[in-house]
Amino acid sequence: MAKKNKPQKLKARLPRGFVDRMPSEIRAGEEMIAKIKAVYEHYGFDPIETPAFEYTDCLGKFLPDTDRPNAGVFSVQDDDEQWMSLRYDLTAPLARHVAENINEIQLPFRSYRAGYVFRNEKPGPGRFRQFMQFDADSVGSPGVQTDAEMCMMMADTMEALGIERGNYVIRVNNRKVLDGLMDAIGLDGDEHAETRLTVLRAIDKLDKFGPEGVKLLLGEGRKDESGDFTKGAGLSDENADLVLGYMAGSETIENDGQKELETMRSIFESCGYGEDRVKIDPSVVRGLEYYTGPVYEAELLFDVTNEKGEVVQFGSVGGGGRYDGLVKRFVGRDVPATGFSIGVSRLMSALKNLGKLGDDTVLPPVLVTVMDGDVASLGHYQKMVMDLRAAGIRAEMYQGNWKKFGNQLKYADKRGCPLAIIQGSDEREQGVIQIKDLEEGKRLSAEIEDNQTWRESRPAQIEVPEGDLVSKVKEMLEAQAKDRESAK
Repeated sequence: MAKKNKPQKLKARLPRGFVDRMPSEIRAGEEMIAKIKAVYEHYGFDPIETPAFEYTDCLGKFLPDTDRPNAGVFSVQDDDEQWMSLRYDLTAPLARHVAENINEIQLPFRSYRAGYVFRNEKPGPGRFRQFMQFDADSVGSPGVQTDAEMCMMMADTMEALGIERGNYVIRVNNRKVLDGLMDAIGLDGDEHAETRLTVLRAIDKLDKFGPEGVKLLLGEGRKDESGDFTKGAGLSDENADLVLGYMAGSETIENDGQKELETMRSIFESCGYGEDRVKIDPSVVRGLEYYTGPVYEAELLFDVTNEKGEVVQFGSVGGGGRYDGLVKRFVGRDVPATGFSIGVSRLMSALKNLGKLGDDTVLPPVLVTVMDGDVASLGHYQKMVMDLRAAGIRAEMYQGNWKKFGNQLKYADKRGCPLAIIQGSDEREQGVIQIKDLEEGKRLSAEIEDNQTWRESRPAQIEVPEGDLVSKVKEMLEAQAKDRESAK
């Protein structure tokens, strides 16, 4: 008789471009977000929340191709066959929200939002399909003083997170100036849209490739160290030099955009935000096509080692700009708006590099062990846990197989529990409890060389009256905290 094939076990696997988040990372993120929120609230911004899904046609003209609803985004059809997509960013959903509630919303509408966004793109090193952004926007604010305030709030946010001056700068430019530059080199008009985009991408590479590398990208193209060739914009040498002169500050474009930058500069100076914090920089481009005025970027200036072992500057952790036409798609008229977005994961990585975020700020729980599994005893142990929690002490009762006491202490060790509470039937009759200091026990065990000494020393374990449990646990936790602080 043939043997039946055993069914194959389902393979546990994480989808590419997605990550699981562990407790220390979650807590570090919450710590960081709380500091950012405090700055935004101080500036008068209020929180709102939009859903992860939007109708695909609401995502904006830059996304996606209506004939390819999954291009760049993750899309599904609902029950009436309308395409819905996971949001690509937090700005397009805000534009939809404002347009849908335009008669009820008080303009200017100042809001902030934190949430995951999704990209249906090939993942790679540092490139994920799901990541968190944290945005602040002001809708209904036409003046560049709003853009200036956004830049100053971004600078204040960096410093609230502990990033000192000299380690960051907010760089500012204006799309109107860049449009004037495109006109000056003969790239106005829809027929030159693709070439304009290639030029803007080349400008954006100044920090990475330097003037010589950018000139190649403005001309015929550039070959990198691996031999890969990037096709250039095909500009003449004269026009390429004009672009490079603009980026170096030797060429100026006189238009409304330049006037707006001068107004912003004046506001920065009046408020004490010098070039060590906020700086006008002609090389700032920003990639999205919907920007219509000032654009800005938060850049971190300290060095890190990348995946290739090269020492490079950390770079951008957020940016934004003015997008006066985005709400117009819904309401038929321009609604002025400006805002910026922070890449939460990237900023967290930066803060860890600077030692500004702890690995884990929450102490593991005190463990109440289980010596007897009858109903009355279980209730008694749980009561101890509840008494500790009522006193503000993080605690839990062991929930595994109580008959193997050694496993309970192994669990406490792996969990990092600071104390273990032990009470068998004999202790209960005497009205006492054993408290095992697991941190001190680890320290002493390194000094004990044989089992006899271990048995005689009963390291770091004390007996207290049951009524003193809470006060003694508090005392021991405070002592541990002092020991950890002095050991730093």
